[in-house]
Amino acid sequence: MTQTAPLGRRTAAEFVGTGALVAAVVGSGIQATRLSQDVGVQLLANSLATVFGLGVLIALLGPVSGAHFNPVVTLAAWWTGRRTGEGLSPREVAAYVPAQIAGAIGGAVLADAMFAEPLVHWSTHDRSAPHLWVGEVVATAGLVLLIFGLVRTGRAHFAPVGVACYIGAAYWFTSSTSFANPAVTIGRTFTNTFAGIAPASVLPFVAAQLVGLAVGLALVTALFGHPAAAAAENVVVPHGGHHPAASGH
Repeated sequence: MTQTAPLGRRTAAEFVGTGALVAAVVGSGIQATRLSQDVGVQLLANSLATVFGLGVLIALLGPVSGAHFNPVVTLAAWWTGRRTGEGLSPREVAAYVPAQIAGAIGGAVLADAMFAEPLVHWSTHDRSAPHLWVGEVVATAGLVLLIFGLVRTGRAHFAPVGVACYIGAAYWFTSSTSFANPAVTIGRTFTNTFAGIAPASVLPFVAAQLVGLAVGLALVTALFGHPAAAAAENVVVPHGGHHPAASGH
């Protein structure tokens, strides 16, 4: 097993991975609206691009940072590992989360640049409604349950496929189209395109995602019990180090 990558390299992987994910989400949304006027076709194209992009990014960068790309996953990794001391430290969380947010913003700006859109144009896509918040709770709870359920059962190597497939499905079965990621939610305020979200809609979405985090962690404990020694930093996929081997758009 290889040694854990230095924190700077892991943080860079989180920045690049989250940025690439948001670029895929926003860019495919722009392309879809230019190629079709059918909203269903637009969402299908957007979800397919996200599925393929997310799967590739997890497989590529998982061995470096664990491929969180999501503050919810990072916080869950810290929380589940705090009892044993085998998880992320507060210092690592403090490095990962800002990198994810900055990467998400950069990804949205990059996508706008690729399609000759204004680099920063606040979204006017209002997503403020209780049923959408419920959708975010469900989407986020399911994501946490999936990731940490795979970790607890020793099947984290299925994460690239499992997480990508879950997010693709949640695009369609949740009312919110499954943001399930505070960093991505913030990043998508910077683009007034198909995938955007109005800044005023962000706080309720993030609050719902944090509720989903708590629900997901409760479900993990209820279904799989407490870990004897969780390799919480090896999420979404194992990335080496001294810990035993142990995903949103």
